[in-house]
Amino acid sequence: MRRLSLVLAVLLLAACSASPAGPEGDDHPAAVAPRPVNVADPAVVPSPSAQPECNPEASYRPKAVPAPGRMPAGSAMQKIVQRGRVIIGIDQNAYLLAYRDPTTGELTGFEIDLAREISRALFGSPDKVQFRHITTADRIPVLQRREVDMVIRTITMTCSRWEQINFSTEYLRARQRIVVNRGSGITSLDDIAARRGKVCATKGSTSIAKVAAVPGIVPVTTDITLDCLVLLQQGQVDAVSTNDTILLGLVAQDPGTEMVGPPFSSEPSGVGIPKEDVDLVRFVNGVLERVRSSGALARSYQRWLGGLGAAPVPAAVYRD
Repeated sequence: MRRLSLVLAVLLLAACSASPAGPEGDDHPAAVAPRPVNVADPAVVPSPSAQPECNPEASYRPKAVPAPGRMPAGSAMQKIVQRGRVIIGIDQNAYLLAYRDPTTGELTGFEIDLAREISRALFGSPDKVQFRHITTADRIPVLQRREVDMVIRTITMTCSRWEQINFSTEYLRARQRIVVNRGSGITSLDDIAARRGKVCATKGSTSIAKVAAVPGIVPVTTDITLDCLVLLQQGQVDAVSTNDTILLGLVAQDPGTEMVGPPFSSEPSGVGIPKEDVDLVRFVNGVLERVRSSGALARSYQRWLGGLGAAPVPAAVYRD
C-alpha cells in the first residue's frame, strides 16, 4: 500500500512541476497541473434510455461441473481447455479488487481470486489464466468481439446489458457512493450540486449515468477510476463516484480522502460472458455455487474488502 501511495505522490509531484506560460509580463507564472489522458470535462453523458423488463440478477441454472480438463465435447469450455488458457478481461488498477502487487509484480485482489478459481475448475490449476487489462468502456465490446472468454471487472448487471452479453449469477454486491478530500465539508451529492461542483466517474459506467442525472452536478469522465483520484487530489473535481468496493481501495491508497454520504444505488456485479456461450455461463455459475458453499468467496471478500463490513454472499437467482 505504501508503494501504491508513493506512485500517486510521484504523479502529483510531476503534475506540480508543469509551468505553462502565464499572463504577459508575469515572471512567475502559476503552475497548472496536467490532466490524465482522455478526460472529458464536462462529459457528454447520454440520457438514460428505457430499460427492458427483466430480473438482471437472474442467470442460467448451472449443471454439474465436469472434472478439470474433461469438458463436454463441442462446448465453449472444451475450446478453452484445448487452447491451454482462459482469457479474462480485468482491471489492473483497482486496489483490493484487481491490481498488480508492487512487491511481487503479480496480479492480486478479490476479482483475481475468482478468476483463478475458474481456471482451477477448467484446468486443475489456478495459473492457466491470460489476463487482459481493459478499461470500463471496453468491457462489453471485447466480449462482443470475442477477444476474451469472460470479463471479471465489476460489471453492474442491467437489463439493457443482458441484451448485449450474458452474466453469471451475482458474485459481488456493491453500492454507489462518493469519495471526497478530507475537510472539504462535502457529505453528499446534494452538497456538490448546490455549488455546481464536479463529480468524476469512468466512461461507459452506470456510475457516471447516475451522477449526470443529478441537477447541478457537472459530470467528468476518465478511462480509469485511478485517474479520477488524481483529478480529486489536484482539486480539479469535487468527488469521485463509483462502487464502494472500488472506492475502498482509493481511500486506502490516499488517507487524505474519505468515503462519505449514504449509498444511492445498488450495483450487483456478474461475470460477463459472450451472448452465444450459455454453456460457459452455466459452468461459471457451477463454480460460483462451489465457492459460495465452501466459504471461499466469503473468505476472499473478508480478506480484501472486509473494510466494508461482513461479507455479503448474494444468493443465486436463476431464470431457468
